[in-house]
Amino acid sequence: MTSWLCSASRIRGFRPSMAPAPDVIRSQSRRDSIGLSSRFSAAVRMWSAQRGHAAENRRWEPDAQLDRLSVRTEPLLRTGPHPRRSEMTPKLNLRTRMILVTLAFLAMPVGFSATSPVGLSATQTADLPSIAEKTEGMESIDGFLPLYWDEDRGQLWMEIPELDLEMIHFSGFGAGLGSNDLGLDRGALRGGTQIVKFERVGRRVMMVQPNYRFRALTDNPAEARAVTDAFARSILWGFTAEAETDGRVLVDLTGFLVRDAVNAGQSMRPGTYRLDQSRSSIYMEMTDAFPTNTELEVELTFTRQPGGGGGGGGGALEGVGSVAASGEAATIRLHHSFVALPDDGYETRAYDPRAGFGSVTFQDYAAPLGAPMTQRFIRRHRLEKRTPSARVSEAVEPIIYYLDPGAPEPMRSALLDGARWWNQAFEAAGYRDAFQVMIRPDSISSLDARYNVINWVHRSTRGWSTGGSVTDPRTGEIIKGVVTLGSLRVRQDYLMAEGLLSPYTEGDETPPELAEWSLARIRQLAAHEVGHTIGLGHNYYNSGNGRISVMDYPHPLIALNEDGSLDFSEVYDVDIG
Repeated sequence: MTSWLCSASRIRGFRPSMAPAPDVIRSQSRRDSIGLSSRFSAAVRMWSAQRGHAAENRRWEPDAQLDRLSVRTEPLLRTGPHPRRSEMTPKLNLRTRMILVTLAFLAMPVGFSATSPVGLSATQTADLPSIAEKTEGMESIDGFLPLYWDEDRGQLWMEIPELDLEMIHFSGFGAGLGSNDLGLDRGALRGGTQIVKFERVGRRVMMVQPNYRFRALTDNPAEARAVTDAFARSILWGFTAEAETDGRVLVDLTGFLVRDAVNAGQSMRPGTYRLDQSRSSIYMEMTDAFPTNTELEVELTFTRQPGGGGGGGGGALEGVGSVAASGEAATIRLHHSFVALPDDGYETRAYDPRAGFGSVTFQDYAAPLGAPMTQRFIRRHRLEKRTPSARVSEAVEPIIYYLDPGAPEPMRSALLDGARWWNQAFEAAGYRDAFQVMIRPDSISSLDARYNVINWVHRSTRGWSTGGSVTDPRTGEIIKGVVTLGSLRVRQDYLMAEGLLSPYTEGDETPPELAEWSLARIRQLAAHEVGHTIGLGHNYYNSGNGRISVMDYPHPLIALNEDGSLDFSEVYDVDIG
């Protein structure tokens, strides 16, 4: 019994480590017992009545018994031997003691609320300030998800205007590492594309990713719910609501941003690199909000941990120390985009392997028996004729790609030419001037969700060129195309042409055919990678038109003249094939 009283005292705020005087302990314990006596008495009478015994016939005096029991907390602090059982009154059998302890515990007030799974009471959520009060003095940026910048504290706040609203989230690198072997290229996407929404539980605001890999394409809500509940969704982050106004919620976005959200540190070598938050901050120059998207960027510093290598490469592989200013620390920028979902006007198109498009794939658990459960929609841009009945018409909204302003001449003109080849395909499909390419303004981030981009990326060694896209996982609609062209490719092509042509007699000539060869190659490269971003894959050998498709890496065509000399005038094609 005394053990339980000690536990009860701790619940009520008792602190043995503070070592108060015994008379203080006795007084505190007596006050606690008096506070419990009335509830204890009622609980005992209820128990006695249920057992068929009248409380008055048992001559039970709970107040007096509690008085005698409460003073027995003193021996718990003695340093001598444990008191004899004869000193510990009253003497009750084990069954009775256990029942009384249970009843007393149930009668005690509970110190937490069951109003929400996270233990936050209605009073706590009702006491939040308004968004205007919380953000007073901050720089405000209105848009899809409004932002508030507290420059003094280096904090970025985000307003969530509507809970449970699905949107697209993706991320990529605003500034890279510069190593082909380690990746982390400027402008490259990283981490995939997710559908997310914000849900509120008390003061908790959860960033939730629904599971679109498993669906039920049916009008039956119960059938769809059965699939939703069968496969786990993912809560990607948890915020705390710090202010609210008319259903709109304000959260501190800083912790979500200033972290290694895409595991960039794991790509760095040799040794171990970890994020140093004290050297990381919000990058406001590329943080903004627009009517249908909110763009966020953060500067992240990764530091080499003790015991690792010096940061240089090993063997054929280069390390952080080969490209960063110091192998001790590498600072890159990570960009996040939150984008409104497109409207319902897009029509999905079923995947057909003969068409050569990539696809989004999911399992349909509402498929009829005997029908395939695996469903695939091709990835493509939305394109609609302004005059649907016309054989050839302008598009309601043309597809526009923006070339990196950092690409110099003569490469810039070659890249513009090659990317524009795709107008040939769209004209054949009945669209006039539906595919356009222009120079991107330098003030716009290449990761801004509103723009399809062609990035001119520098690395310390020659590397890959790629074509990717941000795609709506529900439908396959391409939201944003992202081309990455390695700048050293054209220089390597120049060296290849130099070795094959051997155009020198004196050794100091600069024959024009070397530049023509290399520029022809990157025209083709630009068209190839743009093709990936509009949904196309490789392998079109069965559908060649003259020379093979630009999507199949055409080899150089070298003709033999009548005099035996080599003709390089058509070394690379000038269309999509």
